[in-house]
Amino acid sequence: MKTKLKAIALFALLISSCKEKNEPIIVTTDEYHASVDKITNIMIHDIFSPPVASRIFAYPNIAAYEIVAQNNSDYATLVGQIKDLTSIPTPDKDIQINYQVSALIAHMDLSRKLIFSEDKMEVLRDSLYKVWETKNRLTFNNSKAYGLKVAEHIAKWMDKDNYKQTRTMPKFTVDTDDQSRWQPTPPSYMDGIEPHWSKIRPFALDSASQFKPVPPPPFSMDKNSKFYKELIEVYNVSNEMEKKGDTCEEIAIAQFWDCNPYVSVTQGHLMFAKKKITPGAHWIGITKIASKKTNADFDKTIFAHTKTSIAMYDAFISCWDEKYRSNLIRPETLINQYIDENWKPVLQTPPFPEYTSGHSVVSGAAATTLTSIFGENFDFEDDSEINFGLPVRHFKSFLQAADEAAISRMYGGIHYRSAVEVGINQGRDLGGFVNKKLTMLAK
Repeated sequence: MKTKLKAIALFALLISSCKEKNEPIIVTTDEYHASVDKITNIMIHDIFSPPVASRIFAYPNIAAYEIVAQNNSDYATLVGQIKDLTSIPTPDKDIQINYQVSALIAHMDLSRKLIFSEDKMEVLRDSLYKVWETKNRLTFNNSKAYGLKVAEHIAKWMDKDNYKQTRTMPKFTVDTDDQSRWQPTPPSYMDGIEPHWSKIRPFALDSASQFKPVPPPPFSMDKNSKFYKELIEVYNVSNEMEKKGDTCEEIAIAQFWDCNPYVSVTQGHLMFAKKKITPGAHWIGITKIASKKTNADFDKTIFAHTKTSIAMYDAFISCWDEKYRSNLIRPETLINQYIDENWKPVLQTPPFPEYTSGHSVVSGAAATTLTSIFGENFDFEDDSEINFGLPVRHFKSFLQAADEAAISRMYGGIHYRSAVEVGINQGRDLGGFVNKKLTMLAK
């Protein structure tokens, strides 16, 4: 009887194995975009600061890119080009691997490790696993094992970037004796975020201060000083915008590029957060738009996102290095103290020092990098903010979009002109440096 049962079980197993599919697994760019979009939405939910968000975008993209470069001679490894990165493991030549499956698995696994709401990422991951496993179990299992192995390798490198150490460093001390120094702003009066971000290991930069900008105009409340003229400009521009009302183009621009994950809303005795994407997430959205418009294949899409996220990551390090060096007070604080106690900016002032403008630096870097990939005069419709109730805006180039993003900060009442103009140049210079240093396209 036992022999018969064993024979029946063996026969059932053979029948099952015959039914198992052995189809090629095709990974689409839409599946990669779904992974990035999922992470963006989770970051909004979990409320990550703009600098931290740039880290969450960059490392998973690098993991995916390094796997792509293993199998596509058009792309060169980043080993030797970005700090301390060592060669990822190579799979056994006798094992059947789908490198794109491995790349996306590495991207999802590393992304999952960098967020709080891991379960939300696992839903997408498990749905893709089910499809791939049904197509070809052997190839899927091999590719999964390799992707996870690479993710582990990149995670070990990532863990040495000083991020964990900065979590225990002291909070930023507010200097109340010097009226030029930054002070927490309403309505939440939050502490200055990420005061030690300049200590994070950069990717391409030699140091955080490599693109140190010129100092801001010397603080002075003398009405003839450059600083005061820039302060009163913010106030006057704001008042002119208010007179124009709902049809004001400048207000529309400010709101479109708001990208502040720390907006607090007060209703009666209640205060709650109004969640939005970060500046980096907006430019990742633009990278997606450009990739889809050009019908970029999976590998080029990974390449574009990786190069752009590296530039933005280093841009935040460069910008935050200056922010906490110059430690400059925001327009809102001075206008309320000396000009108009009832004045409020169009945008809520984010919780860190003023100079230089983070959105300007990051936008300049991202736009310069994207231009190197997709070309100048790249015409596109930016629908990145549709989910937040904002209309599509049209741009004739990435650089034009970056310029608008930069000036939006003055329209929003949260930056002086110098922070915007110096910041956009700081970002463009940094982006140009990244373009020259990283030879990701094989010659």
